[in-house]
Formats: sequence, structure tokens, C-alpha cells
Amino acid sequence: MSLNTLGVVAGGFLYTAGFGPQDPVTGEIPEGVGAQTAQVLRNVAAVLAEQGLTLRDVVKVTTHLQHLKRDFAGYDAAYREFFSEPCPVRTTVGSDLMDILVEIDVVAVVPDTGGTFH
Repeated sequence: MSLNTLGVVAGGFLYTAGFGPQDPVTGEIPEGVGAQTAQVLRNVAAVLAEQGLTLRDVVKVTTHLQHLKRDFAGYDAAYREFFSEPCPVRTTVGSDLMDILVEIDVVAVVPDTGGTFH
């Protein structure tokens, strides 16, 4: 994955594109919302790492779930394995996704570029 196409730094923050659950090496999509959420967050973490960031630098998460009511609990359980308190602010919405159950984009603060997070 390349940061050039999946994220942009502006105003001290890294803004990412929406990530799906495809494994970047194999192209495989795991079964179930928990496994898909975990793969999405691994994909996000890989792009953050290209900028020297981690999930601890994330300040905003937007999640799209194919089945919001049905899958929120499974998504939330997987999400909490990747983020610890204080968690980033989060918006989760139901969306019509293309053959996946979850898509996530994030905003992360980039140290020493003017972004602030308190």
C-alpha cells in the first residue's frame, strides 16, 4: 500500500481513504464482520506506519457497516482490540457496500506539523 494514494497530510493531520478488508498481499477477504474489521484496521495501521504513525495517533474514525444493527457488536468488539482509552472519536453509519461488511477511514494527528490533540 502506498500513502500517495491512500492518505494525504494537510494542516498537521493525515486523512486516509476508506479501507476495505482485503488482505494487501493475497487479496483475500475474511469471513464475518469481526475478522473484516481486524483486517481493515491492520490495513489502516500499515498506511499510518508509512508516515511514522500508529493507531494511537488516530483522532477520528468513520466506519461504514453493511448491516449496522446486525453487525455493530461484532465490529465494536474487534475495534476495541485495536484502540485503547482514550479512544478516538467515532462515527459509525450503515452503508450499501460492495461485497464487504465494513469500510473505515481515519484522521490522525501528525506530530511536529501543526496538528494538535489534547
